[in-house]
Amino acid sequence: MRYEVRIGGFGGQGVITMGHLLGTAASLHLGFKAVMTESYGPEARGGACKTDIVISDASIDYPKTTILDCLIAMNPDAYNSYIGDLRTGGIVIFDSSLFEIVYRFEGVTYLAIPATKLAQEIGASQATNVIMLGAVAAVSKIIEINSLRKAVTERFPKAVSLNMKALEAGYVFAK
Repeated sequence: MRYEVRIGGFGGQGVITMGHLLGTAASLHLGFKAVMTESYGPEARGGACKTDIVISDASIDYPKTTILDCLIAMNPDAYNSYIGDLRTGGIVIFDSSLFEIVYRFEGVTYLAIPATKLAQEIGASQATNVIMLGAVAAVSKIIEINSLRKAVTERFPKAVSLNMKALEAGYVFAK
């Protein structure tokens, strides 16, 4: 089994952090092998940014993604740039608070999560990325919500309560 995820957005949306959390959940808490690569522009915030995570139950000989199983698009540019790398039967999870996808490809599942709106409702606009991870756990056959709870708790020990609300919000909305 090889499962490939790309998270795209712009700097400041927590894209790289999402990759770390997903990789940690898969490797340390579920026992899979996982690698992550990242790419971002020279801007500290606002520039294009992406991270790829490859999760496998066997050794990973090639750490780059080849054909995506899941695309998490935090903005329309990420969707437009990376939709061509998604396999037929793959899933797109996108922040419908920021944009809507008008043209949809046949054979692709689309999951609209109003992550920015949900984050504002729980009083934590910086937790949009954690909400999106909750949605991933709800629809992925690989990532489990408990593994993400552990990864998020380890990464943000001072903000556990807030991040658990965010994770649950994304999970419940996606279910």
